Amino acid sequence: MATALDFTQLLRGAALRVTRPRVAVLRAVYAYPHADTEAVIRAVRAELPDVSHQAVYDVLRALTAANLVRRIQPAGLVARYESRVGDNHHHMVCRSCGLIVDVDCAVGEAPCLTASDDHGFSIDEAEVVYRGLCPDCSTEHRS
Repeated sequence: MATALDFTQLLRGAALRVTRPRVAVLRAVYAYPHADTEAVIRAVRAELPDVSHQAVYDVLRALTAANLVRRIQPAGLVARYESRVGDNHHHMVCRSCGLIVDVDCAVGEAPCLTASDDHGFSIDEAEVVYRGLCPDCSTEHRS
């Protein structure tokens, strides 16, 4: 996990002011991959008890706009945040417990899927979501 110094450098590199809430939110997103907003708020409040919901929402919005975190929202789930940015990766989602894990592209470079008709778009990303049962839920389902 990145240290506070790394978070400071990330913020400065993105031309964002270094604030305690921004560092705390970054720390939470790095500590809890694919966390929803409520989980990020709980983690930040463990460090900064008086931080408001709105402050965390504002920081997440700023960090996403600066490409320091990525917002994902697989169909049927609330928005989640991850620290893995700058690459074209995909996700596996457990149909039972909602666990989300990263999956690298199977073959090729971004985009790793070629559209049958690009309709004139300059495609730079392809999103794939694999769905199934995670190992724990698969075991429970068999029992």
